[in-house]
Amino acid sequence: IVREKEIGTIEQINVTPINKLQFIAGKLTPFWILALFELAFGLTLGKLLFNIPMEGSLWLIFLSAGVFLFVILSFGLLISNVTHTQQQAMLVSFFFMVVFILMSGLFTSVESMPDWAKQLNRLNPLMYFIRIMRMVLLKGSGFSDISPQFFSLSVYAVVMLTMAVWRYRKVT
Repeated sequence: IVREKEIGTIEQINVTPINKLQFIAGKLTPFWILALFELAFGLTLGKLLFNIPMEGSLWLIFLSAGVFLFVILSFGLLISNVTHTQQQAMLVSFFFMVVFILMSGLFTSVESMPDWAKQLNRLNPLMYFIRIMRMVLLKGSGFSDISPQFFSLSVYAVVMLTMAVWRYRKVT
């Protein structure tokens, strides 16, 4: 979106008869599909080259990944809506990405964090997704085991998508 603001094509999009939700969905869908294909490719390579165990349901992994992608892509669209240049959007995205990754539990345990960091980490969608991936891939957990994380991601997805649609200003 921010690129279209910079090159001036956003005005042409704004005069089309589509509504804000359709516009955001059109921006989000191709990247969502592409990311799911990348996940399948990565899981295949992980199994073939590194023999990573896959104890749980792949359908559950893809369902959780689909919801997680809605969160992250909606967050990116929200950032793109509020920034004015591509450089601003990249720097803001990079800041959040680094914080999300470092606090996600990927490199260090969430349980070893101070209490204030644990509470702040509840806003980190990557933490929920990493827990889901570990539980399903390594432990073979079912939906009932991951339901707290899954529903947290689902709420996060609805909130972020709503905010991205709400924040987009279509001036006709």
